[in-house]
Amino acid sequence: MARRRGGAPRGGRRGRPLTLGGLVAVLLVLAAVYAAERFHLVPPGTLDSILGEEKAQRPNPKPIPRPVPDASIDYAAVAAQLDRIQVTEERRRGYVREEWPHWLTIDSKCLNTREQVLIRDSAKPAKLSANGCSVLSGVWNDPYTGETFTEPKQVDIDHRVPLEEAYASGGYDWPREKRAAYANDVSDPLTLVTVSAAANRAKGSKGPEDWLPPREAYICAYVAGWIAVKARWELTMDERERVTVGNILSDCRRTAVGARPAR
Repeated sequence: MARRRGGAPRGGRRGRPLTLGGLVAVLLVLAAVYAAERFHLVPPGTLDSILGEEKAQRPNPKPIPRPVPDASIDYAAVAAQLDRIQVTEERRRGYVREEWPHWLTIDSKCLNTREQVLIRDSAKPAKLSANGCSVLSGVWNDPYTGETFTEPKQVDIDHRVPLEEAYASGGYDWPREKRAAYANDVSDPLTLVTVSAAANRAKGSKGPEDWLPPREAYICAYVAGWIAVKARWELTMDERERVTVGNILSDCRRTAVGARPAR
């Protein structure tokens, strides 16, 4: 009996070898998909799906931590704000950060928005440069982490609702002037927050469904502020975001009521 060559199963057929030209074509397609995903021209995860890395094989997301009771929040008012927010799909395609002018010099001779927020949020009077146009030092208590910083380079000014998130939830239809007004909003301390650079960069453009402050004592206030900013600027939420913030708000409200001392 003739000896069977190779390790292929009996009756099977070997696939045709991939030529150099075919390999180049595959790599070009993958590169095109990667670029399209980065510029939001295709849904996130498209490249992973092509490569066979399905979501089911990825680690499960971290469970939402149990919020620390915060009885200082007016939960009825926050719930009313949440009820006014429209639920619809996000639209991230087309976001360009440069189209949201930020750190502008508004209502000041030379202090840009970042410097103004640093002055506002410093626990002690901030020390300014000789010309009064930049902050040299101060004391900033990061509500996200509980850390304290004294040098401006250690902190970022976070848009509580990130610019990309604002774009995706209605800001895509805003004129440039309104985008600039949002990106430089110092009229409401909930919009812009002084936080550690590390925390801000870990957050990126994520919403509460994907990122929450590591300091659990601030989670309720963070989500309440997120809702307030979205309501004020008439931004929308997608279904996953709405369920997440609704659940967190309910937990915060329940634990806050349970934590109140009996009269």
